[in-house]
Amino acid sequence: MEIRYKSTRSDLEVTASEAILQGLSKDGGLFVPTQIPALDEDLNTLASMSYQELAYTVMSKFLTDFTEEELKYCINGAYDSKFDSPLIAPLKKADGAYYLELFHGTTIAFKDMALSILPYLMTTAARKNGVDQEIVILTATSGDTGKAAMAGFADVPGTRIVVFYPKDGVSYIQERQMVTQRGENTCVAAILGNFDDAQSAVKKMFGDPALNEKIGEAGFRFSSANSINIGRLVPQIVYYVYAYAQLVKSGEIKAGDLINITVPTGNFGNILAAYYAKLMGLPVKKLICASNVNKVLADFFETGEYDRKREFILTSSPSMDILISSNLERLIYRITGNESARCAAFMKDLSSKGEYCITDKMREGLKDFRGGFATEEENFAGIRELYEKTGYVIDTHTGIANAVYRRYAAETGDKTPTVIASTASPYKFAGSVVGAISHEKAEGKSDFELIDELRALSGVPEPPAITDIRTAPVRHETVTEIENMPDVVLKFLGLSDRA
Repeated sequence: MEIRYKSTRSDLEVTASEAILQGLSKDGGLFVPTQIPALDEDLNTLASMSYQELAYTVMSKFLTDFTEEELKYCINGAYDSKFDSPLIAPLKKADGAYYLELFHGTTIAFKDMALSILPYLMTTAARKNGVDQEIVILTATSGDTGKAAMAGFADVPGTRIVVFYPKDGVSYIQERQMVTQRGENTCVAAILGNFDDAQSAVKKMFGDPALNEKIGEAGFRFSSANSINIGRLVPQIVYYVYAYAQLVKSGEIKAGDLINITVPTGNFGNILAAYYAKLMGLPVKKLICASNVNKVLADFFETGEYDRKREFILTSSPSMDILISSNLERLIYRITGNESARCAAFMKDLSSKGEYCITDKMREGLKDFRGGFATEEENFAGIRELYEKTGYVIDTHTGIANAVYRRYAAETGDKTPTVIASTASPYKFAGSVVGAISHEKAEGKSDFELIDELRALSGVPEPPAITDIRTAPVRHETVTEIENMPDVVLKFLGLSDRA
């Protein structure tokens, strides 16, 4: 069965490899599969598979124009010794919940799970489609995507990557990881704005005919490493199926039992992947969408109204400091009944008015989800309580998910086994994590002293990603206004002096 990919805003349709190459549809829409394939393997059989075997089982159902040889090459190249656990994404049980650790890759954040494979998928797709242009990855990041994308694409032949991040909207460690990135084909620029500004400007560049013509004439083409690229989203489905398989294998649940999945959510891609896993047939009862105080998604699930016209708040979970959740468009498209014109109209309202409101009938399509948010105080209290009870340390994004889940369980009495997506190593946010556990231990310490303190508290060795940036030289120092982002790209490509 061939799965093709259709734009959320028109009848434009392409193959999987073409969707990965393009990243964003030419009409501004996102590519979605024309149908969701069934996960028809026996769940006990899945429980016996390695991560690589399960990745092939799931991804081959979606990427149907990739041969078995091509897809296995991509998977085996991505999920290897660069992950510090042979399980790739281990589950840790703590205080009655199961934390799916998605941070065992090179940059110690969940983005590694998909961005380790995207360069392989993209270069394979380019060969399949006879593309001889150099691929220029444009990426906006709220902290983790940028580093993970650069780590994946660094010095990959036929590619270049440009990353934009909000100057004052990421943690110290996140910024150090980006500005010290090696690779002659990498470029990083801080913008004087927030993540939504960066994301909107990147989307605008994708849709700028003059800019695309200019780079095309010089032998380049744009693509994306953000979760708007279906090549990012499909690999994320894998780890939710794998989490379920691990629960079956360990005897925590029986094959066919329901689970809940809680995801700390900003751009909506990570929880959308869990939703797609449910649609494939994974036994999932409830998808709990956890927001921080930038609670645009929590409000949407409660009211049916998406309203980005609100104060943008910087928090200790910066990767979730987002008011425009791009991947929600894929869900909106689905609950319209796959009506691209209606979906396009909602997105136009979001762009022009800053809001849209779905119908009561569409709200029925949200029944699989439960939205919630946690304050900074609730986040820190949950991190501290989990540590004091179990000795297990989580980061501030996982902390949001933990706090929202605990409140959900208390309010509903739902005792369904729950997987919590643990999206980053606590070392990425050492200051906030140490401060949550013990204000006294955090007070007056430098960033690297806080890392030392976290190592003592957690008993978990410092990851190589942290050790590396202690001495790595700064290679990227560009700071730019939002309107000058295209100039940064052109300069990096050596095209800034062209007419």
